[in-house]
Amino acid sequence: MVREIVFDTETTGFDADKGDRLVEIGAIELINHMPTGVTYHQYINPERDVPEEAFKVHGLSYEYLKQFPTFIQIADEWLEFIGDATLVAHNASFDINFLNYELKVINRPTLDWSRVVDTLEIARRLFPGSRVNLDALCRRYGIDNSNRTKHGALLDAELLADVYLQLLGGQEPSFMLSQESKKTEKSFDAGNVSREFRAARNFAISEEELAAHNDFLQNKLKVGLW
Repeated sequence: MVREIVFDTETTGFDADKGDRLVEIGAIELINHMPTGVTYHQYINPERDVPEEAFKVHGLSYEYLKQFPTFIQIADEWLEFIGDATLVAHNASFDINFLNYELKVINRPTLDWSRVVDTLEIARRLFPGSRVNLDALCRRYGIDNSNRTKHGALLDAELLADVYLQLLGGQEPSFMLSQESKKTEKSFDAGNVSREFRAARNFAISEEELAAHNDFLQNKLKVGLW
């Protein structure tokens, strides 16, 4: 069994070393590349203000976030959820660096890079020179991201799970298919197809065509494979 956690984070900025903090984590569980329906989602009190630039991206203000637990209060829950699973993220260095910074602050072991899969690197190898951000990949694979008016960790993790499966070759059904569309899907089973019996048709050959054929066999064909 292969267990993977596809996840995304939102933050107050771009650099944890300069005081930026996590404000949201969203994650999707895959077993053998199939979404199980098990998710993790948590808003986090960053214990600091949220700059206007970051607010424009994810729409999370400190006034809203201060009601939620701090990272130290949810760390055990998060670590239990991910367990020893492979961690899948888009531009993984950003998300992992923030998580590891938060873990170091509370004296917890950091996440090892050997367990990380970066879908951004996969996409760059598959589509060199093309735009490979999450929106661009959704457009490429026909994944509906119309609800993504702002960045949100859980929604982005759901979209990324779908993109990840497509990057692997599209071997599993689309994660974002609605229940209604799943009900209307039709499968094709060649073993269950009924066919009307039709007798073989006879094609009449004229005497002229038969004579031409015999002449070809006797006088013009030098070497036959049969």
